[in-house]
Amino acid sequence: MQSLTDLLYKVNLRSVLGSMAMQVSDVQTDSRKVTPDTLFIAVKGVQVDGHLFIENAIENGATAIVCEEAPTPIIDGITYITVDNSALAAGYIAHNFFGTPSAKLKIVGVTGTNGKTTVATLLYKLFTVLESKCGLISTVENKIGDQLLPASFTTPDAITLNALLKQMVDAGCEYVFMESSSHAVHQHRMAGIHFSGAVFTNITHDHLDYHQTFDEYIRVKKSFFDGLSSDAFAISNLDDKRGTVMLQNTSAKKYFYSLKTMADFKGKILENALTGLVMNVNEQEVHFRLIGEFNAYNLLAVYGTAICLGREKTEVLQYLSMLTGAEGRFDFILSPKEKIMGIVDYAHTPDALLNVLQTIKKLVKSDEQVITVVGCGGDRDKTKRPVMAEVACAHSHRVILTSDNPRTEDPLQIIADMEAGLSTTAKRKYMSIADRKEAIKTAVSLSAPEDIVLIAGKGHEKYQEIKGVKHHFDDKEVLMSMFELLDK
Repeated sequence: MQSLTDLLYKVNLRSVLGSMAMQVSDVQTDSRKVTPDTLFIAVKGVQVDGHLFIENAIENGATAIVCEEAPTPIIDGITYITVDNSALAAGYIAHNFFGTPSAKLKIVGVTGTNGKTTVATLLYKLFTVLESKCGLISTVENKIGDQLLPASFTTPDAITLNALLKQMVDAGCEYVFMESSSHAVHQHRMAGIHFSGAVFTNITHDHLDYHQTFDEYIRVKKSFFDGLSSDAFAISNLDDKRGTVMLQNTSAKKYFYSLKTMADFKGKILENALTGLVMNVNEQEVHFRLIGEFNAYNLLAVYGTAICLGREKTEVLQYLSMLTGAEGRFDFILSPKEKIMGIVDYAHTPDALLNVLQTIKKLVKSDEQVITVVGCGGDRDKTKRPVMAEVACAHSHRVILTSDNPRTEDPLQIIADMEAGLSTTAKRKYMSIADRKEAIKTAVSLSAPEDIVLIAGKGHEKYQEIKGVKHHFDDKEVLMSMFELLDK
């Protein structure tokens, strides 16, 4: 049991109805999880307003309610605390309830449109081989040391996140590397958490279904850096047009990385091949196992973060050169007999798809074809659909438009939205096959020895969501089975 007064530390209260002299056993934002003596926080979400479930929470045993608007009628014996923003309050309350875990950890948040998962995963792997116990919070997986936990969101809700951080503290973790999505920033899921550092990778066209405008998307990303304390560090991509803007108002110590101009962490690509990248990093030549210019930026971000966390340059580069990236990020396999290269990548934005295809273009010989299978998710930003199709056709020899996670939308309508972006020339290059497995099978059957087949959009995901149901589906698994049939 914890004091209600202690749980409200740093929360801006507008009014209090009832007694503050009470003990609380639990904190919840979901009324179904409420048990006796719980503090229930009514959060106005994107789809559901927690204020509608205050009565349910009280019936389940809630004795204190945090809300933006006090309900009617007021029930005797219940304490009602009104605040301006209950989502913001939830972050601080959760942080207090779980014993301010971020104060006992060195947490680095990674934000940006592309590269978050790779940077966070590489940092986790690097500091693990440097013999530090680490936590990882990412789109692909959450990890506490070697313990693997499933990940359902890029950044969990405030209560889940702080519970996870407490587990990391209890397990003896020193560092935590976490993806910090724009949704999480905007919804205050990370409120109250102390970050030792933050990394900006890049910002491109994405999530406009949620943020509405690109300017708002930029503002939300920037607010993450604006909130850093003076004892933190902030690292930004100087080659991104918004790289300097991101750090304009931060109190944190500022650092930049770049491939194109002078920076604190300067890189130059000397060789980019299937065997990996050879780079000059701050005047030291290193061979890395990752491929492509986009990974050169990711590696610089990781290198810079490690230096800011006090690690020695030569040691960092030595261990970083041995690491592989995150699952489903430029994940490639070779068919043993036909030598067709299959690449599975999470690229689900126009810029990410362009990066992958430009990398592939530098690897192919003049007589080799690039065949791309790509779709777009349902119930998400529709404006990127025609752009995705246009990018795929502009940089591939053949394109198959297919389903991604259609969710509640008609897959054929999503494909039609993609087709709207195609020029007459581009239309000669593509076909549409709504069934994703059939699309991958067709791409493999169209390929000749040493061609490259790119399966874009889902990467590490092991499911396909159709009409609210998640069916098992793994791009890499399907691709490997098609290769086995081909090689028989």
